[in-house]
Amino acid sequence: MMKFIFTILILFTSILYAKVLTIDETIKVYDVLLSSQIYIDKTRKLTKDIKFEDNDKKFLGYGYSPNFDVWIKFTLKNNSDQTITKILEYGNSMATDIIFYDIENNTKLKEGLLYTLKNRNSINPVFKIRMNPHQTKTYYIKASSYVTTLIVKLQLYVTDHFYTKELNHQAILFLFFGAMMVLAVYNLFICFFTKDISYLWYVLYVISISLHHTLYVGIANLYIFDNITMSYIVRFASLFIAIPIFFLALFLKSFLHLENYSLINKILDSILIVFIISLCIYVFSDMMNQYRNVLTVFLLLYLIIIAIYLAYKRNRQAYFIVIGWFILFLGILSMYLSSAGIINLDKLFPYIVEVALLSEIILFSIALADKINILHKEKNNANKELLYQKETENERLEQQVLKKTKDLNISLDEKTLLLKELNHRVKNNMQMIISLIRLQSNGIEDIEIRKLFLTMENRLSAMSQLQELLYQKDDISYINAYEYFTTLIEGLEETYTKNVHIQYRMDSNLLTEHAISCGIIVNELVTNSLKYAFTKDKGQIDIYFTKESGLYTLVIQDNGVGYDKERIQNSFGLVLVTLLVESKLGGTIVIDTKCGVKTKIIWREEDEEN
Repeated sequence: MMKFIFTILILFTSILYAKVLTIDETIKVYDVLLSSQIYIDKTRKLTKDIKFEDNDKKFLGYGYSPNFDVWIKFTLKNNSDQTITKILEYGNSMATDIIFYDIENNTKLKEGLLYTLKNRNSINPVFKIRMNPHQTKTYYIKASSYVTTLIVKLQLYVTDHFYTKELNHQAILFLFFGAMMVLAVYNLFICFFTKDISYLWYVLYVISISLHHTLYVGIANLYIFDNITMSYIVRFASLFIAIPIFFLALFLKSFLHLENYSLINKILDSILIVFIISLCIYVFSDMMNQYRNVLTVFLLLYLIIIAIYLAYKRNRQAYFIVIGWFILFLGILSMYLSSAGIINLDKLFPYIVEVALLSEIILFSIALADKINILHKEKNNANKELLYQKETENERLEQQVLKKTKDLNISLDEKTLLLKELNHRVKNNMQMIISLIRLQSNGIEDIEIRKLFLTMENRLSAMSQLQELLYQKDDISYINAYEYFTTLIEGLEETYTKNVHIQYRMDSNLLTEHAISCGIIVNELVTNSLKYAFTKDKGQIDIYFTKESGLYTLVIQDNGVGYDKERIQNSFGLVLVTLLVESKLGGTIVIDTKCGVKTKIIWREEDEEN
């Protein structure tokens, strides 16, 4: 406590020299660093000789800097006649320690990687600032990091704008992790069918790299792990880097058939044995503490050398690996440049690392599929060679002409069949997931949890119905809106057995790009009506879908009891519908609950996002 008071007294002496940032409610975001002063404390002992220096950068990166603290001083002035409340965001979730000082209120708040507050719902640490009319206050932040790179980025937000930005950011990250898990699940199913161990190592690599990335972007310490667990994770942070590299090595060993390259394979086996032993020693003692990262880097470099060498030897699968790693290297390089303060790529494209990771994983998945095609072609070539040896030269020439003609027709038929089979398998996979959800929910006694499973099942059904329609059509640019919606809603009527009359009016087809979003929207709104709108098993739901002058209008209306907007405005279903309308359709949504519930959605065809 005495040290804190001493700190406050020392810092308070420099308030008169602070730069002042005038704020109001009209500007949504301020870059606080531009109006801040910086002090680098290498001794970590406050003295009276503190000299803050003016800063002219929006972003400060110090690289890996475990041996000093960075002090940031900034002064805010409320020039308005109103009390202002702002959200101050420290733009780095991986900083180990962040201490916020409010001298006037004698307040000290601690945040950071290991000190995530229970009531925090943002990825990055935030502090609430409240200023009275015409008040001027000086604040201090001390930042340090002994686990990852030290990055300083301070922005002051209007509260509503901050949470809108935060919601969009978290939605994009969850879409990224969702895509990673979809690829993992899809290839896990293929592993069961093909019995190819390469798919298993691929799935484990995807899962481990996804877990590592949840730690990097701050999702893990916000939603997955508590502070105590995070302290153990920080202690064994190297494991979360080493494990993905280990699974990557096993994937390459199996996928590239390194058993055909005796010397390369033996060296890799030796490295893996030493690698496993070193990890075990590291977990149970500190003997390998100084060498753990060296071994990980050495293994990764050896894998890169293998991939480049096999690509040089014209190994087709190695091409995919090298291209995927090159894309990932660009993403990691951009991350390093940002963390070192050389260039701030977050402003240009904040999700470049996620795009690089996803691109690498997709290329690996394509490489696995291409491997099957190559094996199939090699089998066909072997059959052709056997036929060639059995026939005479004249018969071979004659048969070859006939066979080429036949193969062209078969190839055309196969492509058509494969396209249909692809769509059919996607539908079957969705149906399998729906069936698994249904089986799982049957064993759950909790009604609320069963409702959640049923909602998830209905959402997947909406996408499955679209895939079924595409499977049956030759032209997939548009789908029949009436056929799609009625098929979708018939499934909902079977789920919620109520005497509800549903009336349709559809005078337009639906763009395929709009179909998934519209299907989920209709599923959510009609499900809400069937579940909550009617106190008795009687009622009517009207669904209208029209298009005029490039403007689509979708109306879903029931004559039920309605609801209180204020009471359920945070419903996940309504948030999902609003998010789909605004971000995917680029449209607007209006909900009227005076007489029943009437939801009107309008969007333009040219506003569809890619």
